[in-house]
Amino acid sequence: MSASASTTENPPLTINGVTIDDTFAEAFPMKATRLVITARNLTWARHAAVAATGFATSVIACGCEAAIEREIEPDASPDGRPGIAVLLFSMSGKELAKQVERRVGQCVLTCPTSAVYAGITEGEAIALGKNLRFFGDGWQISKLIDGARYWRVPVMDGEFVAQETTCVIKGVGGGNLLLLARDPDAALAGAEAAVEAMRRVPGVIMPFPGGVVRSGSKVGSKYAALPASTNDAFCPTLAGLAARTALTDETRCVLEIVVDGISEADVANAMRAGIEAVTARGARAGVTRISAGNYGGKLGPFHFHLHRLCGNGDTP
Repeated sequence: MSASASTTENPPLTINGVTIDDTFAEAFPMKATRLVITARNLTWARHAAVAATGFATSVIACGCEAAIEREIEPDASPDGRPGIAVLLFSMSGKELAKQVERRVGQCVLTCPTSAVYAGITEGEAIALGKNLRFFGDGWQISKLIDGARYWRVPVMDGEFVAQETTCVIKGVGGGNLLLLARDPDAALAGAEAAVEAMRRVPGVIMPFPGGVVRSGSKVGSKYAALPASTNDAFCPTLAGLAARTALTDETRCVLEIVVDGISEADVANAMRAGIEAVTARGARAGVTRISAGNYGGKLGPFHFHLHRLCGNGDTP
């Protein structure tokens, strides 16, 4: 979730004709964990990973934010099989533990040939296979390898193997970029290029569909029951109606990319990669401006200043 961007009176930065607003993305502390899901082949590992990270775009309503981080080659996986690493983020370790157990139990345990392992081994331990083992109805067995316990649960295609625990660490959620474009086609193409570049950065995910969100939000609403509502300052159809607008007449579409990361540096690196991917295409490709969402700097301790990410000042 993001609020409208705050800009200053400093002159804008322009790269290949793309204006970079003098503003910052405001991000928040979260709790994070990584799971490594393996299977007989990459297709089935991905099936389990996609299911386990479904309905996890925003903690506002989903309980966690989750997505695939990267593929893992067999020679780098815990059991020598193809794997997928997923990252999950939530606002508390308790909620994250609940989400991990439910998602692994319903989406990984159920997936043919799958197994699941801790992708982070230092931090606060939470249950991974510890409670899921009871599905074995007393037939489950465990083995201790190099100090880590693994459970083997009999299932109809053989055994489901799960490490007993994974670890929770501090993470950063809510880094973001706003891409302002001449039309929806240009905005989508720019966003796709940015997400592709950002996914190459380790330690981050973009949790929204395809890594992109069209419904950027501001804090509060005219309706008391809603904690957030549409970011009218960046809605092209409201440019002539809303009390304030951040858009010019040439901007007909705005798309947002939200990024969560294991560390502040990971989020900064991903945002930088996204900016570089868009500016490399130049303003002729249709994205004419890059901005970011914040809450005036009052709610989140992590501030990612766009100009600094472009090399104009210190970076996180």
